[in-house]
Amino acid sequence: MSSSPHTAWPPATEGRLEEVLSGLFAEVLDLPRVGADEDFFDLDGDSLSAMRLISRVRAVLGLELNIRTMFTAPTVRGVARALAEAAAEPATAPRPRTGPQRGVRPERVPLSFTQQGLWYLSLLQGPSPTYNMPLTVRLTGRVDTAALEAALGDLVQRHESLRTVYPEDLGVPYQQVLAPQAARPALLRVSCDRSDLDAAVADAAQDVIDIMTEAPLRTWLFTAQDDPAEHVLLLLLHHIAADGWSLRPLMRDLNRAYLARLEGAAPDWEPLPVQYADYALWQRDALGEESDPASRLSQQVAYWRRALDGLPEQVELPADRPRPAVASHHGAAVEVVVDRTVHERLAQLAQARGATLFMVLQAALALVLTRSGAGEDVPIGTPVAGRADESLDGLIGFFVNMLVLRTDTSGNPTFGELLERVRTADLEAYAHQDVPFDRLVEALNPKRSAAHHPLFQVALGFGGRGSAALEAAGLRGTAGLAPTPVAKFDLGLYLDEVQGADGSPEGIAGVLEYATDRFDRATAEGLAADLVRLLALVSEHPDAPVGTEG
Repeated sequence: MSSSPHTAWPPATEGRLEEVLSGLFAEVLDLPRVGADEDFFDLDGDSLSAMRLISRVRAVLGLELNIRTMFTAPTVRGVARALAEAAAEPATAPRPRTGPQRGVRPERVPLSFTQQGLWYLSLLQGPSPTYNMPLTVRLTGRVDTAALEAALGDLVQRHESLRTVYPEDLGVPYQQVLAPQAARPALLRVSCDRSDLDAAVADAAQDVIDIMTEAPLRTWLFTAQDDPAEHVLLLLLHHIAADGWSLRPLMRDLNRAYLARLEGAAPDWEPLPVQYADYALWQRDALGEESDPASRLSQQVAYWRRALDGLPEQVELPADRPRPAVASHHGAAVEVVVDRTVHERLAQLAQARGATLFMVLQAALALVLTRSGAGEDVPIGTPVAGRADESLDGLIGFFVNMLVLRTDTSGNPTFGELLERVRTADLEAYAHQDVPFDRLVEALNPKRSAAHHPLFQVALGFGGRGSAALEAAGLRGTAGLAPTPVAKFDLGLYLDEVQGADGSPEGIAGVLEYATDRFDRATAEGLAADLVRLLALVSEHPDAPVGTEG
């Protein structure tokens, strides 16, 4: 188990190392086997699955695999050779060989760094729905409400993050885990016309949760009066307790608990290896202190100081209105759809250039912004899962971190050249992704403003927003995060791949979220259309100049 100490793989067993790596490649890619010379990315791997492989290598072999290696030597044989060479040279700031562990906790458990930043934002803004996460499950069939309510109680008992409040002591916040019964959510039942379901759900999703005094989960079951077999289950979470990657463990555990409760029993599941509070304590030990030049935190902050030196305070976007003194975070979204043919060509382009589809999208977004007047130094924020140890994979919690990807569009490059710049910069950024964003802001100390987000004002998210299913005793449903009238950034492009049953490209779909303080819908629609047109163009002509000059 990953929470146990690891021993570095003996160099004398490199043949066996390839064998074990082949199994790990296959596990992460969900394939029966992977040959020694098969390319990870040719087998539909991406940066997210590469990070999962890195976690599995660390857990099983006790060795550190660099994300750059996954792109420069993306085969079992190449990774084995790189690991053997790295094992011969001690790392300058090795990650601790133990992951989070259960143990004696201090009287005041600190927040994780990501939670801490969000807590202070909530304190500054006051209770608001800005950081709500409305998870909706559209259900068809008969719902056993008693079993469902009991299953929700089981879920809260299993995951401490769902029953934690965040009070403060002399201005310092801490985690207070409530007893399961004290935090057991009441399932509020609402009956309305089918035509009113969506509006009723949207209204409930704007409920305000005070994280200092209230458990971060509320639940509703909406049922159509004219069709009692049609329902929407709303699980309203505060972001301080969960992230987008929490969707699958949440639905998996709720499914299992509901099935058990239908049988009149409590769910019989393996205990979680750790809880979120254990992670928060471990995170601080793993990063060390910035004052220690040998610590992981110090070395990674030093990288970001170099990488973001001279970064513009804010990008000039084609806004319809100047910034208000204080951002309201009110937002809306327009649809973005890339067709199957373009998707297929973009995937082939990424593969041919040793990049990922995310990198292609980032390059295209930066180019659209440059053409819209944002300049040639375009910082884009992107979420990364932040689950640095496999013991965290099954947890509901707020692990996600934000990276600043600086994109240089200068010099009228071809799209292929721009993609290579993006690839190079992104790999360095991914290799230094452990610094929590809020600690990075503290270290770099940019000019602060309530009018805009620090370091970047445009975000790009790709993948990790998929759906999960609930199916039991004739009840079927699909879960996903519902859209909200909120914009955390000036612009946020959030896309997912649509794939066939065999993994073939079927299109790219998502939304461009925009701050209504600054943009009209027509402007957002124009930017989305520009992006779709550009992606179609560069998918056919990647070696033509992209026309950033003039």
